Amino acid sequence: MYRCAMLALVAVFLAAPVWAVGPETSIRPAERQAEKGQVSLSQTDAGLAEWVVGFRARALAQGIHAATFDAALEGVSYDPAIIKRDRNQAEFTKAIWDYLDTAVSDLRIESGRKVLGTWHDTLSRIEAQYGVEKEVIVAIWGLESAFGTFRGNAPVINGLATLAFDARRAEFFEGELIHALRILQEGDTTLAQMRGSWAGAMGHTQFMPSSFAAHAVDFDGDGKRNIWEDDPRDALASTGAYLKHFGWIKGQPWGVEVRLPAGFDHTLADRDITKLPGNWGQMGIVPVTGGLSDDDGPASILLPGGAEGAAFMIFANFAVLEKYNTADAYVIGVGHLSDRIKGGKAIEHSWPRHLRALSKPERIELQERLTAAGFDTVKIDAKMGPLTINAVRRFQKAKGLVPDGFPSLSILDRLRAL
Repeated sequence: MYRCAMLALVAVFLAAPVWAVGPETSIRPAERQAEKGQVSLSQTDAGLAEWVVGFRARALAQGIHAATFDAALEGVSYDPAIIKRDRNQAEFTKAIWDYLDTAVSDLRIESGRKVLGTWHDTLSRIEAQYGVEKEVIVAIWGLESAFGTFRGNAPVINGLATLAFDARRAEFFEGELIHALRILQEGDTTLAQMRGSWAGAMGHTQFMPSSFAAHAVDFDGDGKRNIWEDDPRDALASTGAYLKHFGWIKGQPWGVEVRLPAGFDHTLADRDITKLPGNWGQMGIVPVTGGLSDDDGPASILLPGGAEGAAFMIFANFAVLEKYNTADAYVIGVGHLSDRIKGGKAIEHSWPRHLRALSKPERIELQERLTAAGFDTVKIDAKMGPLTINAVRRFQKAKGLVPDGFPSLSILDRLRAL
């Protein structure tokens, strides 16, 4: 849900900001160190103040009351640290197995089971109303804010005003600021309580203001949609409403770990290739535990750690979780944590821990060398998305390698040797 602060993450990498394994820490992607260069000196408090004057007319034209606007924007100050964070967001260079070590640690599983017990009745009612399993909601709660212990303490209005004033994504953040002002105007919270991440994500499950406007609910019946304070009921129900809106199917797996047969054609591990579980089963693909049913609908095969790592058969609910965060590592983290909270087993297959993630310069180099060698990645952007993965696959096939599309250092070294 941390929509503005997330980049489109790739299938194999996601930053893990801390090495602690407990739920007392957030596992949001951490910001990498700012690159050389300073924020323009013209972007000062004086410039922000001038921008606020112009923005006021636009806000009032969209229904924001003058009193609401003036009270909220009085005293806002330009925060250059926020701009540096926005322009230099996380270099997603932690391997999925490192991320999962933190996301689905024993302590996080234990804490998830405890909060599930504490809030069982509330979560059961949410599940009944929105059709989203309580363990899934608890898992999102755990990854988004460490079960409410890490909700963020930055003044949301000040951060959004700084980002809206900045030219890079001004339209997006101005829209979020309008929604934030409308939240204040409608009385769901106060200016002092409206705190969250540096980029405006708020509450137990980190809603951006626009997502709050579209999906937040008053589940406890007090007349406010309160996702900020210690009582998590509104936030948890809002998460259920959010997933329901995007098509969550109760009872359908997000994914299941599977064993691949010897000689498996790794080019079939493609999100665009879907088959019913029975058809995959006819090819020798079997679940590690339990069985599979065609009633769960079409599925695709995902290899987030390449041919050496665990394999998953993923279903439509996987894409619903991507609406919260597009990273495969995050979705697997939520799904697997929810399974473990419910009593499921750990991922059985080992991960290729001898491999390391490519740095951003190495990912750019990989794309440049692939393209130069005739395997066009279309973009040189350091993002290991489908275009680059397919280019890696074409290169692997040309060299007689297993075509799993995994952007490893060995592939980069082979390209360097050309």
